[in-house]
Amino acid sequence: MVIVRNIAAARWWARRFARNAAAREARALERLEGIDGVPRLLRFDGRVLERSFMAGAPMQQAQPRNAAYFRQARRLLASLHRRGVVHNDLAKEPNWLVRDDGTPAMVDFQLAFTRRRRGRLFRLLAREDIRHLLKHKRTYLPELLTRRELHILATPAMHARVWRQTAKRLYKLIARKLFGYWDNEGQGRVRR
Repeated sequence: MVIVRNIAAARWWARRFARNAAAREARALERLEGIDGVPRLLRFDGRVLERSFMAGAPMQQAQPRNAAYFRQARRLLASLHRRGVVHNDLAKEPNWLVRDDGTPAMVDFQLAFTRRRRGRLFRLLAREDIRHLLKHKRTYLPELLTRRELHILATPAMHARVWRQTAKRLYKLIARKLFGYWDNEGQGRVRR
């Protein structure tokens, strides 16, 4: 099975954003080729992106409650970071899958940050990837959080704090009003 993202399907005023997002995803998937738990890039011609389908249930449905899942998810995340890719959207439970064998997988690399040199910005964003994984661990297995993990959870990066206090409201307004997209980090479509 193949997942297709066709930029032409986007509204005319959103095509530039859609093209940039598809290009980010293509760069990331190309860099991550061969890593188990990440879709394979099949084709990207600048207009259409095709990637392999990843079978599994989204985290919010599967609700992983075993320590092995989170250990393997942390190793998967480390593999991405070693290849110079930061996912940048792991706060959303739908971007984490629980496969039939109980192992983790990741999807939706449209906001991925890809760099050859892992400088200060890369390390900052990679730490946020880890913090988001730990937020999910806190939801499903809070009793297994270590002291170090609790410290990471308690200290979000400055840009994450600023985002939450300022631009996140605008982002939600645009996503909901213009795109009709209601993402509540795994809580489903909740309207208030």
